[in-house]
Amino acid sequence: MQISSETDIPSQAGKVALVTGATGGLGLETARMLAQAGATVIIAGRNADKGAAAIRAIAAHSPRGKLAFESIDLADLASIAAGAARVLAQYGQLDILINNAGVMMPPKRQTTADGFELQFGTNHLGHFALTGRLLPLLLKTPDARIVAVSSNAARHGKMNFADLQGERHYRPMAAYGQSKLANLLWARQLQKLSDQEGWRLRVTTAHPGLASTGLFVHIAGQGGIGRVSGLFTGLLSQSAAAGALPTVAAALEPDLPRLAFVGPAGWGGWRGKPALVQAPKLGEDDAAAQRLWEQSEHLTGVHYNAGTI
Repeated sequence: MQISSETDIPSQAGKVALVTGATGGLGLETARMLAQAGATVIIAGRNADKGAAAIRAIAAHSPRGKLAFESIDLADLASIAAGAARVLAQYGQLDILINNAGVMMPPKRQTTADGFELQFGTNHLGHFALTGRLLPLLLKTPDARIVAVSSNAARHGKMNFADLQGERHYRPMAAYGQSKLANLLWARQLQKLSDQEGWRLRVTTAHPGLASTGLFVHIAGQGGIGRVSGLFTGLLSQSAAAGALPTVAAALEPDLPRLAFVGPAGWGGWRGKPALVQAPKLGEDDAAAQRLWEQSEHLTGVHYNAGTI
């Protein structure tokens, strides 16, 4: 791959990118790298104060690109619709959409504003709805690219279609793995739809390996598993900047094939330079991808088409 460090990132002058969950962690580093390369970066997040702080933090590095904050809560379909409408009204193009925001392993079952299990609702359904609502702008932009940020946890995930929302039995890790597998299945079905409709979108996927971010906040307080995961994270984790680099490569690598899965090249895929890695077999299940898509349309009320949604 051509992009193995920040110094390899080509100029993105004239391009517009939107990064969800960009007020901290991997999203903030992703936004910083894109802005450093000259892109106009829309930082999407829930909290305006954190958005302003993120812009200040990136501005301190004297980026060549412009920065803007957009209030979008991926756990609230109304917020997604309103935020997407503002983006559609304000921008004439959207070259890069990076679906990065995520919730990881709350110990007790929580729900979104619309009553969805929090991880499935935020990590998958929120991004499904946002991408669908931004589709008219993406289709106006030549060579637009969409990146789904998944996780190594997808390798252990299973789609429990009989209990997608964890209403009968909630297990934090299983729910997280399912949501990250859903990211891959959604990407697969979106690329298939784009190819069928001649939309010319390029959909890619990425995972950060094990990066030091705020996502682990819930695990730290979970007794034994928290102590073990803390030791594991300390030994194998890489910085948030290093963890963001596979996502940036998935967004910018010029000759990347459709549905490429980019992750760290090191041992176990936990750390290292970006490389093409093998996607989980369950992430290549076309029947599951179609079923998930239909369920997602039903739950969100968002249907992808070339016109206004």
